Amino acid sequence: MAKAREIKRRIRSIDNTRQITKTMEMVAASKLKRAQDRVVAARPFDEMMRRVIAQLRHGIRDESPEEFPLLRDQRVSGRAGVLVVTSNRGLAGAFNANLVRAARSLVRRLRENGFEVELHVIGKKGAAMLRYQGDPPDRTIVDLSDRPTFQEAEDVAAPLVEAFAARRLDAVYLVYSLFKSPVEQRPVAAQLLPLPEEGGLVEGLTADVETPPAEGRRSETPTGAYRPIYEFLPSPGEILHGVLPLFLKYGVYRAVIESAASEHGARRTAMKNATDNAKEMIRNLTRSYNRARQAQITQEIAELVGGAEALRG
Repeated sequence: MAKAREIKRRIRSIDNTRQITKTMEMVAASKLKRAQDRVVAARPFDEMMRRVIAQLRHGIRDESPEEFPLLRDQRVSGRAGVLVVTSNRGLAGAFNANLVRAARSLVRRLRENGFEVELHVIGKKGAAMLRYQGDPPDRTIVDLSDRPTFQEAEDVAAPLVEAFAARRLDAVYLVYSLFKSPVEQRPVAAQLLPLPEEGGLVEGLTADVETPPAEGRRSETPTGAYRPIYEFLPSPGEILHGVLPLFLKYGVYRAVIESAASEHGARRTAMKNATDNAKEMIRNLTRSYNRARQAQITQEIAELVGGAEALRG
């Protein structure tokens, strides 16, 4: 009887856990829908801005590079900044672990190329994991909301953009989770500064990013590449001065909302797997309980029959 009672207690305990994971799955699914809508709405603007900035850069090729510090492509300070976008909460499967692995891989490559790395981390989980693995962050941001706003992303990006413009950093990279679908999220590393020739974050970038080119080397647009025709008023240079900082901060905003959607998707998947596993455990334990109960009843019947036979004899 003691074994059956113990199995019954385990079934109740696992069923309580199953109810919790099921609730968390439903909450994550609800948040995921809103986060996914924000990602889908943000991508077209980012794509169009990249094209416009590429055209603006084409229009200022004859101007002095010193007039556009955010387009600088020279190694001056020997320092690079890496912004890693993780989460404040766990229970999301390998979401944070994959981001930390991609970040450490990027940091290792930068150091091999002679850069000192400033590590900026969004999220308690990523900061704790990096600190434990021997890469303590220089700056940790833990006050972003569940639905990050552009203002929050701007506050995160501003120090990095200003440091690059002031030549305290030679490059800035983002490590974030690209949202592919509710069941697929992929950690990527993207170069934010120096701004790539075609501009900004590109969907589908992998973690195999290039380190900053040597001083004086510039990438060129492939011959024959199609460029839409724009007319600018005022001049391309004046527009670029105002638009470029805003676009770079928008790149950080997009990385943040992509990671937020990925986090909800990863948590929903993890909680669904946990719920399914709990159901399977309950099913197996119920069988064990039934067998134990059956064995106990059989033993009791045998004892009754044996007692009756003893009294009759």
